[in-house]
Amino acid sequence: MNPVQNDQEFEQFRGELDAVERRIAGEIDPGARALVVAGAVFALLISLVLPTAGAARGFDVLLNTEVAGIEHIGLPSRIFVWLVIVFGVGFSLLALTTRRWVLAWLACAGSAVGSVFGVLSIWHRQTPGLNNYEGAGPGIGLILGTIAIMVLTFHWIRVVWSRTAVQLAAEEQRRNAAREAEERDRKRLTGE
Repeated sequence: MNPVQNDQEFEQFRGELDAVERRIAGEIDPGARALVVAGAVFALLISLVLPTAGAARGFDVLLNTEVAGIEHIGLPSRIFVWLVIVFGVGFSLLALTTRRWVLAWLACAGSAVGSVFGVLSIWHRQTPGLNNYEGAGPGIGLILGTIAIMVLTFHWIRVVWSRTAVQLAAEEQRRNAAREAEERDRKRLTGE
């Protein structure tokens, strides 16, 4: 077989190879971090059952029950609990089960914002309110949730960054293969 026929046969499969490469580039492999992420998600779920402040549990804050009103739960805590549910639990579980890179990025970004709101919620519970109202301080659920979402953020960042390195390596391999093919074609055309 001559080289031209080999190139033609290879070109038939190039589309399939490119599709497989794109699919692989969009996937993550968290490895052992998957267990840590799953543990952090479980800790976030536990934090919703534990007291956030006084008698108000995380689910009370989420559902805006009467207990949350009595404890004067503020906006930072409400936003934090929603970020925990949507990004810390929802997108993290989706990213772990589907292994999609985009979902891991969303889980990472949402968890990072959730970490900020967790710290802000703790600070908010320690600051006197209007008319010097001093309610219950931060509960164990709020503290556990904040620590868990920080751990989750750290591990999602590591997963997403390691995925970027793999993608860069794949791009480098593609560039090398294209350079070799161009060099081979140049030699064939010039008769070297």
